Amino acid sequence: MRLLLALGLLLATTACGSLTNDSGKVQVAAGFYPLAWAAQQVGGHRVEVTNLTQPGAEPHDLELTIKETVAIAEADVVVYEKGFQPAVDDSVAQNAQGATLDAGTVAHLQPFADQPDQTDPHFWQDPLRLADVGDALARELGKADPRHRAAYAANARTLRHTLVRLDHEYADGLAHCARHTIVTTHDAFGYLGKYGLSVEPITGLSPGAEPTPADLSRLQDLIRTDGITTVFSETLVSAKTAQTLAGDLGIRSAVLDPIEGLSDRTAGQDYLSLMHHNLHALENADGCR
Repeated sequence: MRLLLALGLLLATTACGSLTNDSGKVQVAAGFYPLAWAAQQVGGHRVEVTNLTQPGAEPHDLELTIKETVAIAEADVVVYEKGFQPAVDDSVAQNAQGATLDAGTVAHLQPFADQPDQTDPHFWQDPLRLADVGDALARELGKADPRHRAAYAANARTLRHTLVRLDHEYADGLAHCARHTIVTTHDAFGYLGKYGLSVEPITGLSPGAEPTPADLSRLQDLIRTDGITTVFSETLVSAKTAQTLAGDLGIRSAVLDPIEGLSDRTAGQDYLSLMHHNLHALENADGCR
């Protein structure tokens, strides 16, 4: 009740103008980093994008503040992924006044390899699916700001060209590899299967879960049998399990970023640079030439 009262007061204050944005820009609220990045690429200087997930935060576990809830309520466009962030889903349903775009509906989500009854939300690991989201964002921004519809469409075409080039780099870089299996902290890289990779997660779907002894034993056997050289940790969760598994077997531990959000370590990076970093890490781990 206190939260609702506070939210009501803040919205009332906003309506009176003390928090109103006077920039004239289209207001976009994005659930997490890849969506915020795509919105900025398509919107350019004509939009102001609020990333609802703060740098360093794990997007799966997001709890919205009053300020972020207001951002959803005041946004001309909210782009999110239904089912990925329950707190955002609830707030969009209750508070969004502008257009809403569920990225999953245009990214054509695929099921997890070992959980065919569940869809894999990490679609941005496939650049072409993120390009589809960019096209959808251009349409929504064009509706919110018809005068600049052509500019948003042009920006989306530029974004698609960039992401097609990235897709080709992945396809070429991973085409001739000594190995095709990667061991990662959690199951966030299934969309790399289009490039011939098979993903073996330590903790399954949840980045914060603990592996069982049976899980670790199976992975140890797989690593020895397939000659795997690297166990990949992530940026927003503890690397301890991945590093321990690698250390026990005398192999390398390296970072493969799921790009769910930025951290202090990656604050100066963006989606493209992180995807290129991942590609180089994969090439090194799998002996690609």
